[in-house]
Amino acid sequence: MHDNTHCFEVMQSGQRLDIFLSQQRTDCSRSQLQRMIREGRVRVDGGAAKPSQKLALGQQVVLELPPPAEPVIVAESLALAILYEDDDVVIVDKPAGMVVHPGHGVSSGTLVNALLARYPQMRAFENSRRPGIVHRLDKDTSGVMIVAKHPAALQFLQEQFASRSVQKLYWALVSGTMQQPHGMVEASIGRSRTQPTQMAIAGKAERPARTSFSVLERFARQTLVEAHPITGRTHQIRLHFAALGHPLIGDQTYGAHADALGLTRQFLHAKQLTLILPSSREPHMFASELPAELQAVLHHLRAQAA
Repeated sequence: MHDNTHCFEVMQSGQRLDIFLSQQRTDCSRSQLQRMIREGRVRVDGGAAKPSQKLALGQQVVLELPPPAEPVIVAESLALAILYEDDDVVIVDKPAGMVVHPGHGVSSGTLVNALLARYPQMRAFENSRRPGIVHRLDKDTSGVMIVAKHPAALQFLQEQFASRSVQKLYWALVSGTMQQPHGMVEASIGRSRTQPTQMAIAGKAERPARTSFSVLERFARQTLVEAHPITGRTHQIRLHFAALGHPLIGDQTYGAHADALGLTRQFLHAKQLTLILPSSREPHMFASELPAELQAVLHHLRAQAA
C-alpha cells in the first residue's frame, strides 16, 4: 500500500461515509473529503462510493489521498556570476555556500531561485524543481556549471553527460603528501547504509565510479591535485580521495579529521568544463578562477614552504 493510501474498518453501522472519514482524518475538512469521494479516491469494500453512503459494521474503507502539491519556487534576484550565455544555455560560476536547487528543507537562496528571476521563461520546464539543471555541484563546491534555458537544450546536454563526453576538471587540496604523480580511483558509490544524507563506497544501490587525477603541487602536509571525474556520482571526488586516505581539506563530512586550514568549506573547485554547445555544435571550454578564500590557502602554504 502506498504512503498516501489509508485503510479503515467501520466499527459501527449507519454512519455517513463523509462523516466517518472526517473522524478518521482530522487533518482534512469534510468538504475536502467529499471532493475526494466524488473524485473516486474512496472505495468501500472495493467498490465506488458516495459521500452520503451509509456504512455497515465491518466494511473496509480505503482512502487514497492526492499527492502533495509541488510548492511554487519563488524567483529571487540573487547575484549570479555569468561566464557565458546564449539563447540555449547559461554558464555560471557558482559560489560555495549556494545550493543548486530547492529540496531537503531548502526553499530559497538556491541557484534555481536566482535563475527563475533572471530567466522567467524557465518555468516552462516539466521538472519545476530543477528547471534546466543538467548536473550539480555540492553546496560547498564552487566553479563552472552549465544550465539549459529550454527543454531542447536540456536534452542535448543530457545526452552528452550520459555518454560521458563532457570533460570536467576540478582542483582539490587534499590532506597528506601524495607520492604518486597521477593515478586512477575506481570504487563504486551508493547511498550510505547508516547516514541517509551521505554517500559511501560500496553503499546501497552502488554504481561504478572512476576518477583520474594528477598532482599539481605538493606541500608539507597537503597536496594540490587536478581531478577528472569520468563518471558523475554524488560526492564522487570527495569520497574517492577519502578512500585513498587523502580526504579533502575542509570536508567535514568525509574528512572531519583533516586540518581545514581555516576554511568553512571543502577545498574543491570546478575549474574547467568542456562540452559541445547546442548553438555551434562545436566543443567549447569554460574556466573559472579559484575563489579568493582558496587562493589565500595556497598563498599561505607556499609562504610556509619558502
